[in-house]
Amino acid sequence: MLKRLPFNINLDTIEILKQLNKSNNAIGELKGVMNLLPNPDVVLSMLTVSESKDSSAIENIITTYEDIYKDMITKKSISKSTKEVSNYKRAIHFGYSELDKNDYISTNSMIHIQELIEPNKGGIRKLPGTVIKNMDTNETVHTPPQNESDIRDLLHNLELFINNNQEYDPLVNLALTHFQFESIHPFYDGNGRTGRILNILYLVLKNKIQHPILYLSKYIIENKNEYYHLLKLCNNDICEIPKFVTYILKGVEKTSRDTISLIMRINDLINLTRNEMKSRLPNIYSDEIVYHIFSYLYTKNEFFRNELDISRPTATKYLKALEKEGFLVSERVGKEVVYKNIQLINIFN
Repeated sequence: MLKRLPFNINLDTIEILKQLNKSNNAIGELKGVMNLLPNPDVVLSMLTVSESKDSSAIENIITTYEDIYKDMITKKSISKSTKEVSNYKRAIHFGYSELDKNDYISTNSMIHIQELIEPNKGGIRKLPGTVIKNMDTNETVHTPPQNESDIRDLLHNLELFINNNQEYDPLVNLALTHFQFESIHPFYDGNGRTGRILNILYLVLKNKIQHPILYLSKYIIENKNEYYHLLKLCNNDICEIPKFVTYILKGVEKTSRDTISLIMRINDLINLTRNEMKSRLPNIYSDEIVYHIFSYLYTKNEFFRNELDISRPTATKYLKALEKEGFLVSERVGKEVVYKNIQLINIFN
């Protein structure tokens, strides 16, 4: 039987406290870097798409940045994988919006997030038979609770822990929250993706970061076998939970530093583009144009004119000038002409 939170285990170990210090320093630097950006929404938009892609890849839902953006641009589903990634992106936005409105993470919000991720497989499990498997090895890692009433009881306990527990640093509680949610595995599908959105909402709730920007999916992909090993180990013996906590804390540190590096590269490219555009296209230059072409890997005339509040002929003129000077490259997708930011694509690829 799955134990309820909080676990009666000492987590003030030397190893955890040392790693916690490193992780808090790294996430604090990330929070500071975001506050320095002139327009954080530009980076947030890109990182949300990156997380949608990486988190879905953990579930073997593979697509490319190009396909994701072509889907967004043309409003046509390029593939089933791209559609699922787009669903995940919508679920992130919903979760953050709900948190901003309520300052609380509820079981109902978790259920709604999962329903956005998996529209045809929504709701808490009612039938037995679910197990957690390492998708690379097909090994059964854990058998979660099978009874709906047990699942709901454990989710209620988790909800109380998320919103009220202050025994440990929020980063330690993040690890416990993630472990417990994945061990409950309340849905037929989409548990991993829902759990990873829950991670970022928890960090925002506890003011570790102000924006949904720190995503652990890439770290989990790179250390997937260790993740499944620890999930199995700790469910067999909850006294091993300090190892899972340390794993997540290391993920927070590494992901924070990787995200800082990515943000700085994007910001440097934005500043370079701003200076080059002022020099080469002074008649059309504006910060709004620069921010727009860095908010999307792909854009098109409709997006351009709507966001900049300009006419179609003016948008066409600007886009052709930007392409001529190498800031954008055009490509025909179906009946539409789209414009892509190659330098930004290269950073993410």
